[in-house]
Amino acid sequence: MSDNTPWQSPAGGPAAAPPASPYANAASAPPPPVGAPGWTAPPKPGLIPLRPLTLGTLLAASFQVIRRNPRPIFGFSLLLTGLIFVFTLLVVGFVSFFAFSRVSSATGADQDAVEAGSVATIILSALVPVVLSIVVTAILQSIVVLEVARGTLGEKLKLAGLWRQAKGRIGAVIGWSLLLTGAAVLALVILSAVIGLIIAFGGTAGIVVGVILGVLAAGGALVLSFWLGTRLCLVPSALMLERLPLRAAIARSWSLTTGYFWKTLGIQLLVAAIVQTVAGIIGAPLQLLLGFGSVLLNPNGEGDGLIAGAVVLYVLTIILSIVFGAIAAVIQSATTALIYIDIRMRKEGLDLELNRFVEARQAGNSSVPDPYLQRATAEATAPQPPSQPSPWS
Repeated sequence: MSDNTPWQSPAGGPAAAPPASPYANAASAPPPPVGAPGWTAPPKPGLIPLRPLTLGTLLAASFQVIRRNPRPIFGFSLLLTGLIFVFTLLVVGFVSFFAFSRVSSATGADQDAVEAGSVATIILSALVPVVLSIVVTAILQSIVVLEVARGTLGEKLKLAGLWRQAKGRIGAVIGWSLLLTGAAVLALVILSAVIGLIIAFGGTAGIVVGVILGVLAAGGALVLSFWLGTRLCLVPSALMLERLPLRAAIARSWSLTTGYFWKTLGIQLLVAAIVQTVAGIIGAPLQLLLGFGSVLLNPNGEGDGLIAGAVVLYVLTIILSIVFGAIAAVIQSATTALIYIDIRMRKEGLDLELNRFVEARQAGNSSVPDPYLQRATAEATAPQPPSQPSPWS
């Protein structure tokens, strides 16, 4: 039969068109719609779906951390924030009261020395709560990082469980926070000393140069803090989840944020702006309400009523500050942890490892290693290629 002979049915009937090949238009066929039998949504065993995150998903998950597991997260954050606030009031208040008492009882000859010593004592006493606040913030950040990581896998641990997983790594996060703060303070002291010397010994020209140098240094310090803060923001996550030593965690954060600097910085600034805006929206009406309430309760403006209104306003302001401080600390720490997971999904396919871990756990297989540790473990245990003898030996 010639190739040009029309195709006929086996029964000898009229010619019909040959059957179309199922691969004829495969390239131009539209993709299957969402929900079609050939498409499955990425699994979401817990906090986030196991795929690279969109901005909306990341923001929603940052704010959902508190609601998902409130007792060990918000309760712990509220406790730590309240303790720091109370400790600051007690320490600084007691030292200030003692210092002012010494100044008031000092004689004329010793009054200048006593005043200088009292001011120095108050400043030093204020440094103690600052250092304690850095330590507490590092502890809270460690717990939140673990909560986000385990919540991504569908786990909901109590505070004791999170604390057990953080054991042995919280000290590294605290050390990193103190090191970073100490370096920033040292740089600020050196810069201030240089500018002060220029102003003190440079005369009129020194004052002008010192002011210009101070403005330029302030702008440069702001830019440098944003740059270094963004490139190093993933160090706590690497310390807690990959259990790396500090030097390796610094290099790890620097490597992960390469190519994602502006995205990381933008998300962190956006979350901070959202938190501050919500705090302002809620706090402003409360202050107006308390102000009008004190006027209504004390229309004559008597002293006792004004004092009582001021005390009530001050106490409520403190409570509001503690609550929003605790919420902001959790949300911002959770945002950084989610950025870390998202970047690892995009760069290293962490979503596949997380999915494999979840499926194995659901099947009853508990031998699958921790997916967050898998990269570091694989690098540490990978067999090294045998060394080839040198042709010159």
